Amino acid sequence: MSQKVAYTLAVAAASVLIGGASTLLAQSAGTRPADIITSISSKVLAPITANAEARKLGRYVYDKPTPQNSVMLFIDHQVGLISGVRDFQSLSEYKNNVVALAKFAKALKIPVLLTSSNAQWQNGDLLPELKAVFPNEPIYRRTGIINAYEDPTFRKALQEIATKSGRTHVIISGVTLGTCVAMPTLSMLQDGFRVYPVIDASGTWGRYEADATIARVSQAGAEPVAVFALAAELQADWKNESANDMLAPFVEHLPEYGMVVQNFWNNANIKQVPDPFGIVKSPAPASK
Repeated sequence: MSQKVAYTLAVAAASVLIGGASTLLAQSAGTRPADIITSISSKVLAPITANAEARKLGRYVYDKPTPQNSVMLFIDHQVGLISGVRDFQSLSEYKNNVVALAKFAKALKIPVLLTSSNAQWQNGDLLPELKAVFPNEPIYRRTGIINAYEDPTFRKALQEIATKSGRTHVIISGVTLGTCVAMPTLSMLQDGFRVYPVIDASGTWGRYEADATIARVSQAGAEPVAVFALAAELQADWKNESANDMLAPFVEHLPEYGMVVQNFWNNANIKQVPDPFGIVKSPAPASK
């Protein structure tokens, strides 16, 4: 059998298989009930059981972080400290997550606090990309106190936000996870805050530190989260007005998802590339 004949038969066989699958799908679709579509005016529902009642019953209380009840802390994301991060495949991956988290906070208008530890020495200044996201935010320059929540100036700033706005949920990230995140987390839990350490925006010197810290803060009552899952939780509904601003960091900083989005919208409502084999059919024109 010649190569040309074999190729022709292979294409023909593929056409038959695709055609048969299309027929089966069409038959299946014909026996299915009509789809039930949620109204585009629908709103997010809270759990049926109120928080107080859930606590009384000994149930978990899903008192989730929202743009209205949260403040976000960026602790010591300094160029000198970041160079020692060892629990990521690359520092570019880690930096990508930190910048994405910052952009989500900005998109949702969540108040943020930035702080550094002895930036005048070997720790270095905050990431330039982080400062660029928040050009109008002051940096709280700690001069020796390791636990940011134990620093009088930084704590005063956080308490002012909490008092004025009633925000009780703290989303925290930093370098390192075991020090700059864990210590303030434990302190804030004692003072009644709900705390969400963002694990993949908080680097460590090694895997053991990461594992030990996650266990420690979880046992204390904190709820570890990850950047992009947290962003989805904060957005809650893609019909909310922040959707476009929130989608941009997803596309830019989560490239796997970004390629899916761009591929769809680059080809939406336009004629696809013609298939010279005739296997992929062009969509039929809409009836008038």
